[in-house]
Amino acid sequence: MSSGYSSLEEDAEDFFFTARTSFFRRAPQGKPRAGQQDVEKDKETHNYLSKEEIKEKVHKYNLAVTDKLKMTLNSNGIYTGFIKVQMELCKPSQTSGKLAPSSNGCMNTLHISSTNTVGEVIEALLKKFLVTESPTKFALYKRCHREDQVYACKLSDREHPLFLRLVAGPRTDTLSFVLREHEFGEWEAFSLPELQNFLRILDKEEDEQLQNLKERYAAYRHKLEEALSEAWKPGSQETIHVN
Repeated sequence: MSSGYSSLEEDAEDFFFTARTSFFRRAPQGKPRAGQQDVEKDKETHNYLSKEEIKEKVHKYNLAVTDKLKMTLNSNGIYTGFIKVQMELCKPSQTSGKLAPSSNGCMNTLHISSTNTVGEVIEALLKKFLVTESPTKFALYKRCHREDQVYACKLSDREHPLFLRLVAGPRTDTLSFVLREHEFGEWEAFSLPELQNFLRILDKEEDEQLQNLKERYAAYRHKLEEALSEAWKPGSQETIHVN
């Protein structure tokens, strides 16, 4: 299927998030990168929004909705709503029994809370498609359209996608979300068990190369010793007569 719907609240309680609890592990926090300055601005706006401002934005958002995917504001100030994430995976992913989306541009709709972070959304998507690879190998991008320009910005794990959706409005031609694989050149993209497995593979390859080298030189040594043995056999040397 080219599209799908899922909820962080449906079927299992461990997919529902509140401000007090979080089922998924959070990634270590780091300093924001230069390309994430606009994201940090959104985060600051988020921090300064009052309940009344959020209420007003949710109301305006729902007035602009055309696909019935409205937001709901709870009495505690937390709101829930929908985001659509395009899956742009450039290679088949490791799965545990279910086919993961590849580079076919599959769109998935998630029902999330305003407290859900980017890291939690990534883990939820991977869990939905039974992708067994580490979430650190993937990143969520926001794709923005400004005038005739289109650009993508990688979001940090601590950002809140639903807030970005609220601020931008419901139109996906203004803001959309894309899940992609990291193009890592560093080893930090891999988990500790994966790194340990790489070391075992390297050790095995090193042992095989050393064994091949030893066998190669042993064969050379054997041929050389045979040649020396033939050279020193009685009668094997040519007799030179001097007149």
